[in-house]
Amino acid sequence: MFTIILYCIALGSLVLSYSKNKEKTQVALKKSWKSFENILPQFLFILLIIGFILAIIDAKTISLLLGQESGFKGMVIAAIVGSITLIPGFIAFPLAASLLSAGAGYGQIAMFVTTLMMVGIVTLPLEIKFFGKNIAMKRNLFAFIYAVISSLIIGAIM
Repeated sequence: MFTIILYCIALGSLVLSYSKNKEKTQVALKKSWKSFENILPQFLFILLIIGFILAIIDAKTISLLLGQESGFKGMVIAAIVGSITLIPGFIAFPLAASLLSAGAGYGQIAMFVTTLMMVGIVTLPLEIKFFGKNIAMKRNLFAFIYAVISSLIIGAIM
């Protein structure tokens, strides 16, 4: 139901925008379609990878590696994988939901998503180039510390 409400709001906003300025709305729609075309191949590729991974790795294995019973080992695995992978947020959250439904623990998924979004091992060289080594290293370190603390809290609450 909530999704339908969001679609209605989006459609209403589009109609309002079109009534205010047809040219700007058409330009915006063309730009958004171009963005969609650019994102679509990446999105489909990652969905295929997720599908293959979930088809190959059964729920028992996911639960063993990332389930609540995996404890510290599961947190470490989630932190390492999250820190070194480069996945956009619109892919990470459906992946996290799939992993949860396959038996992963909340703390482990919180660790994975938080490190995925905030810690950038792959992007570190670029970050060092723009911000300098000191700031880039501190930012990643503090992001990792935040990921650990928030994941432990979520794991304890859930």
